[in-house]
Amino acid sequence: HRLVPRGELRAADLDDAFTLHQYLAREADVFKAVRDEVETPASAASAPHLANRYQSASISSPRRATRDWNRTFELRPAAVRGGALLIHGLTDSPYSMRAIAERLRAQGYYALALRMPGHGTVPGALTQATAEDWMAAVRIGARHVRRTIGADGPLILVGYSNGGALVVRYALEAAADSRLAAPSRLVLISPMIGVSPLARIARVISALGPLPFFEKARWLEIVPEYNPFKYNSFPANAANQSYRVSSMLRAEVAAAAQSGRISRLPPILAFQSVVDATVSTAAVVHDLFDQLRGNDNELVVFDINRRARLEPYIRPADAALVSSLAAGGPRRYRRTVITNLSAEVSEVRARSVAPGATTAEDVPLSLAWPAQVFSLSHVALPFAIDDPVYGSGPPESPTPSIALGRLSPRGEKAVLTVPVETLMRIGWNPFLPFMLDRIVEWTGEQDRP
Repeated sequence: HRLVPRGELRAADLDDAFTLHQYLAREADVFKAVRDEVETPASAASAPHLANRYQSASISSPRRATRDWNRTFELRPAAVRGGALLIHGLTDSPYSMRAIAERLRAQGYYALALRMPGHGTVPGALTQATAEDWMAAVRIGARHVRRTIGADGPLILVGYSNGGALVVRYALEAAADSRLAAPSRLVLISPMIGVSPLARIARVISALGPLPFFEKARWLEIVPEYNPFKYNSFPANAANQSYRVSSMLRAEVAAAAQSGRISRLPPILAFQSVVDATVSTAAVVHDLFDQLRGNDNELVVFDINRRARLEPYIRPADAALVSSLAAGGPRRYRRTVITNLSAEVSEVRARSVAPGATTAEDVPLSLAWPAQVFSLSHVALPFAIDDPVYGSGPPESPTPSIALGRLSPRGEKAVLTVPVETLMRIGWNPFLPFMLDRIVEWTGEQDRP
């Protein structure tokens, strides 16, 4: 938690001449510093911990995977028809972009999942990372993908959580600056358009960190690091920077809507759970989609499981938001709600309202809510049921890693070393097949005559 790896990339480093090759070289240096200063001493400890991601023998070690998915990765198709830059979320890593990247590669897209500065190494790295570092990295990635696929191929930007806010900000920049590689389309997963009130408080808390006797004020939470591809501990600076990103984005969207420049944005497809403890679903609806122009945007919202009969315990504002999207007045964008066929069954449908329309069209999906699951979560959307770490049914492996998605703890309170609600939060998406199919269909629409 105290280590800030030497050589981590900063916005001042990432000028217009900086290449992905240089980016990867600096990234390698950062990971070597973590290996030398954290992993090697931890692995030599006389009492290894079963779930310490920084010990090589641990079931939480990312080295158990075929590659270290904490690092930037590229996926190349046999024949390139387009390119995709994929940006992960806060405290996250490129691993969360794997399923979408692999599906896009199967469709002929060169996929670059770029590690944002401060991520994938040690949580202390996020005590100094800034929104400017991340935006500069996105520019590097977009420029590289454009050069890789040529001038004419479609360029897709995919952003998850904080990455969703970053790619929208980049698209607004590119719409105003012809020197930047302009994206053809955006795909947003749980985009961080608005954040929880805790992020606002973090601005004050993080200011205390540099003061003597206030070192712990750098952190909103410090817990064991058992997750191989995501930090569990949360620096106050990270929350502060995400608040800055979302605040700047909302102001930029509002200004672009007022001036009319927002019509220059490429089409946007977004996926969001109606209940989300990390970002504001209402902000996604009102502060982004309601501001867009054109009728080629789509917002997909995952409802709660109506068969779980938990409506009395759901916040009224969330329930009202779903109702307004499923029906309500006409909007300039398509809105689709994934909800139960009825309150008596677990099977779901896509209830979709076309731009400018008020009548919904229902399409059964041949997918269903799993037993004992009442909703999705912010962290669940990009992961499959068979994801080795976050899925509930991971495949057999000769070197099994920690299977967080299979945990459903019930027992005594105050016994576990991590908050029990963290372990109970669903980490995979039962409707991922629909989401991937819709991404492929939607990105393919730009190639139609």
